[in-house]
Amino acid sequence: MSKKSGVATSSARRIEQSTEEPAWLRRSLIGVALAFLLLFLVLPLVAVFTEAMRKGFGAYLAALVDPDAWSAIKLTLLTAAIAVPLNVVFGVAAAWAIAKFEFRGKSVLTTLIDLPFSVSPIVAGLAFVLVFGAQGWFGPWLLEHNLKIIFAVPGIVLATAFVTLPLVARELIPLMQAQGSDEEQAAIVLGASGWQTFWHVTLPNIKWGLLYGVILCNARAMGEYGAVSVVSGHIRGLTNTIPLQVEILYNEYQLQAGFAVASLLALLALLTLVLKSVIEWRHERALAVDLPPEQPMVRAGSPVRATPTSVASA
Repeated sequence: MSKKSGVATSSARRIEQSTEEPAWLRRSLIGVALAFLLLFLVLPLVAVFTEAMRKGFGAYLAALVDPDAWSAIKLTLLTAAIAVPLNVVFGVAAAWAIAKFEFRGKSVLTTLIDLPFSVSPIVAGLAFVLVFGAQGWFGPWLLEHNLKIIFAVPGIVLATAFVTLPLVARELIPLMQAQGSDEEQAAIVLGASGWQTFWHVTLPNIKWGLLYGVILCNARAMGEYGAVSVVSGHIRGLTNTIPLQVEILYNEYQLQAGFAVASLLALLALLTLVLKSVIEWRHERALAVDLPPEQPMVRAGSPVRATPTSVASA
């Protein structure tokens, strides 16, 4: 018996050694990955904060409290505060419909959700101009009713909502498909209404994926440049968001002020990474708590104790 176990152990070691990469290869790959992160992630962040603080903390604060910069900050926060909840409502509804129900046009809806991923933000902005601009399809009607969308806050919100539309839905669809609909059907059989089923069964199961999608959607909304640049008109103090304000300051050679405003987006990126890591950790911890304890392995030759499961299967 001991000879057989020794042979098995030695063969397992040989298989492990044959499939294990050499030490020099592992170190080389780790070094390349660290060098890539240092060059394309760490150094740009260090450069942003270094240039922002080059003239001191007083100049840094002065650049942030400048009227144009402060207006851009407020407009960015307002845009995100409107676009993100809209995409949360749409994302949850679309994911619930796609994952839990079968209906005609399901594949078309799934394709339309992915449309902002395949269309350039510049093209999306131009499309909004052609539809809602002064010379667009609804332009004359909007002018008659004194409604302004393009070169105003509504256009910025529409463009931002379009660009960030798939983020929440794409986080929830695979999650809800993997979970299935057994729990929802059981709740309905027990007499729960549709809203009660969603609030007490569906939402607790998707809360971590939903938070993850909201964080990504918010970061994308606050950092959007292409579509917003087309529909905003670059009106100082009125339609400039933080990315557009950074571009204006850079073009005017106000580098320290531009880096100071850009540091807000860098801080947002760092905060997004921290929240993403925390949510992933909490989600893994919740999964570990929900999993049933593993059954102890039975050694060869030892007596097997009867359990309810084994008795039932017998």
